[in-house]
Amino acid sequence: MKNFTNYKEYDKKENLKIGSKVVHGAVGHDPFTGSVSFPIFQTATFRFRALEDSFGYDYTRLQNPTVEELERTLAMLENGTHALALSSGMAAVMCAFSLLKRGDHLISSDDIYGGTYEIAKTELKERGVETSFVDLSDFELFKESIKENTKMIFIESPTNPTMKVADIAEICKIAKEKGIIVVVDNTLLTPYYQKPLNLGADIVIHSGTKYLEGHNDTMAGFVITNKEEYFTPMRAFLTYQGACLAPLNAWLTLRGIKTLEVRMQRHNENALKVAEFLQNHPKVTKVYYTGLKDHKDYATTMKQSTGFGGLLSFEVDTKETALKVLEKVNMIIFAGSLGGVESLICYPVVVTHHEVPEEERLKLGINDRLLRLSVGIEDAEDIINDLAQALE
Repeated sequence: MKNFTNYKEYDKKENLKIGSKVVHGAVGHDPFTGSVSFPIFQTATFRFRALEDSFGYDYTRLQNPTVEELERTLAMLENGTHALALSSGMAAVMCAFSLLKRGDHLISSDDIYGGTYEIAKTELKERGVETSFVDLSDFELFKESIKENTKMIFIESPTNPTMKVADIAEICKIAKEKGIIVVVDNTLLTPYYQKPLNLGADIVIHSGTKYLEGHNDTMAGFVITNKEEYFTPMRAFLTYQGACLAPLNAWLTLRGIKTLEVRMQRHNENALKVAEFLQNHPKVTKVYYTGLKDHKDYATTMKQSTGFGGLLSFEVDTKETALKVLEKVNMIIFAGSLGGVESLICYPVVVTHHEVPEEERLKLGINDRLLRLSVGIEDAEDIINDLAQALE
């Protein structure tokens, strides 16, 4: 067997399309044994040859070959140069927010995941960071929100759950002029449908638990950038906070990514059919899905994305109808995540946005009649039939 050196020497250079890149990854196979499946290096520590002479690895909190392959793959898919794999999406959010210091001002999408909202309202506030929650799909409102001490713009696009779309490229132009860091949460579209770094963003984050892993069976988070000045302090944050990704979870995510293209295409295809069905149902008063041509941000979506993803929300006529749907669905699962192969439905007012004060929730359209549906890859007719009987 060849002497073990370092996987960093085996980066791929082929100019492949994304459908091939997701299958093969950055290195993909094990160059030392020929294993087609990249190995799980299930170890906490690594042996030294001698003092100051290692095999390239010391301790899994610092680096691990399986985790590094996943990081290389995410950097490749997002067209970045550096990536960090973390234990969850929230760990990735905290890693990006570690760049903020006392006295800084953060502009965030207003309709944002409830956990991220809570971090801004508690942890960042205690650190002396001010946050403005802004409808970033309103470009003029965004420009008015910039202050002298604005350090970061945190964009969810589309947002969760009301699917607002920000013009990432235009926001980045303004931010670059003022030296403001732009972070984009790309969880809902993935690099298959949207590449924020290509649009001018500085940092991309993901909850890898969702579409990237895709099977509702592990947790992961990612931070990707092409700027060393942001990567270095975030790498230090990960090292000392200890929110590293376990090797087994890294391998599960690598395996999930192999089918990203086919899954995202099916999610997209199914979600459009489901959205059109819901639009025509008498008990549904509003459908939020960026793939519908009457969506207010459809033009922006077409400008910067190549697809619409599998998440949608819909508002029904009464609270009673909403609760009945949650009770009556059969194949569709009432659960609080998204992005897996199974269709999941949830009640944002209780499940994902309970931290947001009622007045602010209602202003965003997150009321007791709103349901969020993560459309899976089952047969679209079965999904629609399940919703139809639940809405009867």
